[in-house]
Amino acid sequence: MYTLADNETNKARQNHVIVNGEGSDLRKTDALQGRAKRKTITQSMMLNLIDLAKEEDTPELQKAFWNTYHCQQKIITAEGKLYGKYCKNRFCSLCCSIRKTEIINRYYPIIKQWEEPHFVTITIKAVKEEKLKSRIDAMIRGFRRINAKHRKRHQRGTGIKLVGVKSLECNFNPKKKTYNPHLHIITANKEMAEVIIDDWLKLCTPEFANRKGQKIEKTFDVEKNLIEVIKYGTKIFTEPDLKKRAKETTTAQIYIKALNNILVAMKGKRIFERFGFDIPKEQTTKKIPAKLLSSFNEWQYNSKSCDWENIKTGELLTGFIIPSHLQALLENNVNSDLK
Repeated sequence: MYTLADNETNKARQNHVIVNGEGSDLRKTDALQGRAKRKTITQSMMLNLIDLAKEEDTPELQKAFWNTYHCQQKIITAEGKLYGKYCKNRFCSLCCSIRKTEIINRYYPIIKQWEEPHFVTITIKAVKEEKLKSRIDAMIRGFRRINAKHRKRHQRGTGIKLVGVKSLECNFNPKKKTYNPHLHIITANKEMAEVIIDDWLKLCTPEFANRKGQKIEKTFDVEKNLIEVIKYGTKIFTEPDLKKRAKETTTAQIYIKALNNILVAMKGKRIFERFGFDIPKEQTTKKIPAKLLSSFNEWQYNSKSCDWENIKTGELLTGFIIPSHLQALLENNVNSDLK
């Protein structure tokens, strides 16, 4: 009798699933296809990074890359919504896209009220791989030092307080085999932007930075510049000829070793931060309760179709078709040795 009861309980459990969060809107076809594209790129990147981690005997990185590989591998759809588990790793383009939306929703209403927002880029001279981590550490300490100095002066009534948001990013130059770490910043006005650049150049001295590498411009499109600040911390598609800026080109390369070096150097660093202001407490602090679904569809990502397939029917979820140039890039233009 107990066995029969257990079997009935197990059947009931198999016909139900628990999901968390609000879910994504299934009606937004473009967003769904964008998700499939990001999943396709991320999974391909992770396989290459996993191979590299095996070669370099870094099991911790292997585990993290595998975790991202399986991000959104299985999803649930029900009542017009899509649900899945996220890895939340910073090198996952699926999770970065969600994080970007969350940051925009929180910070855009504040930044658009600033009197004269300016977009600033501060950087140092390019470095080789062996110096990348130490220079990134130095950059973070340097900016904190500048910010702390002006915060104290403001408290004493002798200067302005710096207000803004910033993010850490790093590019790779495949010709020179060098790395260019830099900070993207949006400040509340031009004076703050100029103060940051002046102090940065004084702190770095001509040995480590020059005026030409620093940029400042008035922000006419706050949302566009905010997206620039919060985007992924490294560019994975790099032009061999840096003067070429075509969005889609067969000469583009993916430098896996360089990408891995940047990820290692940025490990443990906060990519995005605010300074000089607080954000209002969110209107709702309660977590969205989990749902128990009895009517749902299960989907499994298939790397061959670049889409999620219905486990029972084989139906494709998004209808995404990988562009030929992207497929060629992922299959043929991955450089793993930097030679």
